[in-house]
Amino acid sequence: MRHNDDAQPAADEGPAVSEGMGLFERFLSVWVALAIVAGIVLGQLAPAVPDALLRFEYAQVSIPVAVLIWAMIFPMMVQIDFGSILGVRRQPKGLVVTTVVNWLIKPFTMFAIAWFFLVVVFESLIPAGLAREYLAGAILLGAAPCTAMVFVWSYLTRGDPAYTLVQVSLNDLIMLFAFAPIVVFLLGISDIAVPWNTVALSVVLYIVIPLTAGYATRRLLIARNGIEWFDNAFMPRLGTVTPIGLILTLVLLFAFQGEKILAHPLHIVLIAVPLVVQTFLIFALAYGWAYLWRVPHSIAAPGAMIGASNFFELAVAAAISLFGLQSGAALSTVVGVLVEVPLMLALVRIANATRRQFPGVAGPAQAFG
Repeated sequence: MRHNDDAQPAADEGPAVSEGMGLFERFLSVWVALAIVAGIVLGQLAPAVPDALLRFEYAQVSIPVAVLIWAMIFPMMVQIDFGSILGVRRQPKGLVVTTVVNWLIKPFTMFAIAWFFLVVVFESLIPAGLAREYLAGAILLGAAPCTAMVFVWSYLTRGDPAYTLVQVSLNDLIMLFAFAPIVVFLLGISDIAVPWNTVALSVVLYIVIPLTAGYATRRLLIARNGIEWFDNAFMPRLGTVTPIGLILTLVLLFAFQGEKILAHPLHIVLIAVPLVVQTFLIFALAYGWAYLWRVPHSIAAPGAMIGASNFFELAVAAAISLFGLQSGAALSTVVGVLVEVPLMLALVRIANATRRQFPGVAGPAQAFG
């Protein structure tokens, strides 16, 4: 996502939502809700469909679901430019804030908040076993900072696009090594047994393979056709694959989840409560730290958005792989998808309303000169 230098948005408002978000992004929560309804209807009226898909498994991995998940994740990995990380030495503070909050704070606050609400506060409303499954899904969300949608949030807050790319690229590299240990540790102290080899398989399937394929594809296509063609012709066409993959995955997921949702409709709201609290807390920590450290707003706002939002595609994939399509963990990660866009748009408004409190508000900061 790049700035439109010809447009001059109002100093405090930033670009309009309609300028920065496409039809799918603007109404993501609506599409997710429709996918939930379609999936439940499919599961109730045509149960033979999900039952037939269950037969296509290898090593407890659903092949149709794996294909759809790769369709979701691959377009995000293609846009990552790892070479941009070298330029971070000119503005290191923003990256320090994002990295520390995302990897040393966020997974653990997510665990603590989700455990407090799902296991303690809502004890009388959620059966203990199901609460543990929902907690597992929240842990998976907390261990996966945002990758793709953050470019939208960066644009809407007039963020520095080059620096946002650096932050996302480094987060993906850290995720490659940190996701599995953090997930295994937090699931372990939650009394949720998950074998290391199962988590490692999820990391290989949904991080290593898409990341490697995306990097190779990016290098090959840019070498053949140039960066302008890649950004302006290839990526817009490839970008349509992600929403299709996401919606089809959610329809299939809720075809398996229908009985559970019809039996416990209140659980959707209860799962959302800790996710909302976590989102605002992480944003406040990163954004407040950046303010105190005098990080320019064009770097501080996108950096805070990365931690506040989640790489929900990876979380959904890992939940399905680790616990199954019919698990409470998978349902919990999808609730994260459902609430993300309204929450993040609220944070965009907060970031834009407080822009003048940051240094260098007369114009966007230039991270790389």
